[in-house]
Amino acid sequence: MNQKLLSEKFKILKCCVIIPTYNNYKTLQQVIEDVLVYTEDVIVVNDGSTDSTSEILIQFPQIQQIHLSQNKGKGNALRQGFKQADSLGYRFAITIDSDGQHFPEDIPAFIEALEKEENKEVLFIGSRNMTQHGVPKKSSFGNKFSNFWFWVETGTRLQDTQSGFRLYPLFAMKKLKFYTKKFEFEIEAIVKAAWSGIEVKNIPIRIHYELEDRVSHFRPFKDFTRISILNTWFVLVTFFYIKPRNLFRKLKKKGLKRFVMEDLLGNDDSAEKKAFSIALGVFIGLSPLWGFHTVTVIFLALLLNLNKVIAFAFSNVSLPPFIPFILYFSLKLGSWLLGESFVLSMSEIDPSIELVKYLKSYIVGSLVLSVTAAVSCGIVSYVFLMLFERKKILDNG
Repeated sequence: MNQKLLSEKFKILKCCVIIPTYNNYKTLQQVIEDVLVYTEDVIVVNDGSTDSTSEILIQFPQIQQIHLSQNKGKGNALRQGFKQADSLGYRFAITIDSDGQHFPEDIPAFIEALEKEENKEVLFIGSRNMTQHGVPKKSSFGNKFSNFWFWVETGTRLQDTQSGFRLYPLFAMKKLKFYTKKFEFEIEAIVKAAWSGIEVKNIPIRIHYELEDRVSHFRPFKDFTRISILNTWFVLVTFFYIKPRNLFRKLKKKGLKRFVMEDLLGNDDSAEKKAFSIALGVFIGLSPLWGFHTVTVIFLALLLNLNKVIAFAFSNVSLPPFIPFILYFSLKLGSWLLGESFVLSMSEIDPSIELVKYLKSYIVGSLVLSVTAAVSCGIVSYVFLMLFERKKILDNG
């Protein structure tokens, strides 16, 4: 792709390049000059540099510049750059570090990848070859660490989640709220992008780790601690909100008929796995774990390698219309098993009932009811699914 054509594509796509910089005077000028070969739609964010960065930037009056009075972190610099780019009408932004480790010659790869995407709500991360000579072991470990947690939090497997060479869909990300301001922002950005439905992908790029003039401002202890705290919070949000939300949206979108035909009957899982998934869902749904049904059933389904969609769907036996009936039969069954008198009528049972007065009876009855119902539903569903599979085999000759 020739340089003139590439520059035109930047205009058509409304894309710019954002360069955050802090005390990288040895490499900054060369990075800017190499980027300008491809486009003049450039925004440099001077994050409170105390070296000769300001003097260097005077040489480039043709580019947008943001000069921050104090160093507040790479994340803040990127956020300021995104805000400026959006105000100028840009829809996409390629970010590149100013320390010289990236090759601006890889910029066309981002533009070409974006052009090929029908859905432009996509975020590209440059994937570095972390096995090449010269890559520090701590960088390789940190990347693997980050990749693992990104997979846990989003279900997406990537080869590189830490590279600062990226293409952001600004038009899709401006609706998201961000709170971090340092290196961990780049983790927050891609996780929240994935949660919001933006597809996050890798594209291969080159990397240069052996530059003599390269200066890194990453503080191993402080920044790694910040990232670890952020990942801990994201894991909690994932299991308590994101995964339940996604499953609920999936089931709601499909409807009961499609769920039965596709996820229950059409799924390739064995009859045993489906039956155990149903049994797990019914058990958790009837158990005395109010407020924790969803996160518990998803966690156990993942732990036991069961079908989480089926398990989640059947855990909804405890939907609000059924709660009074579940409470009544749990209390009545528990009282009968413990030999206690039970004087409440069905009309007196509602979600606001003071269960503390009947806690022992409720817990015993609830556990017996959930186990009995789970075993019964598991056996019945297993027989049904086996008969269905046998019929399908016969119908296919």
